[in-house]
Amino acid sequence: MRRFAACAATVLTGALLLAGCGSGETDDTAADLSVSAAYMPQPVSDTMAAGFLTIANDGGTKDELTSVTSDVAGSVTVHETVDGTMREAGSLDVPAHGRLVLASGGNHLMFEKLKRKPKQGEKVIVELHFAESGTVEVEMPVEAATYTPKTGH
Repeated sequence: MRRFAACAATVLTGALLLAGCGSGETDDTAADLSVSAAYMPQPVSDTMAAGFLTIANDGGTKDELTSVTSDVAGSVTVHETVDGTMREAGSLDVPAHGRLVLASGGNHLMFEKLKRKPKQGEKVIVELHFAESGTVEVEMPVEAATYTPKTGH
């Protein structure tokens, strides 16, 4: 009986190990992006606005936010803040199993050459372009100029 139990335990252990090696349905190697907490404070300028959001990557590979487009602006640039100085960034990394936070006082979007001045209560469509994941469309609500999010940043 002991011999049977030991043999059964060995077979069960081997089966569990093999099951772990299978090609399951989840691919932990690809980037898996989602966007939350997106908003644009109502612009005070007729020509420029800012945008903020959080990009989460639940996948096992980093991705890069390479550019942003929106029909509300002539151009949208990604800015980073380093040592208190704002500068345009060519791209920003979205780390594997991590987040890229674009928040007031830090990295953010700049909508330049506004075609119209978005008003509080409207929604602006933004297309985020990634090196690996392609394009993700985001609906960005326009909030009061003094809006501060409670969560997400």
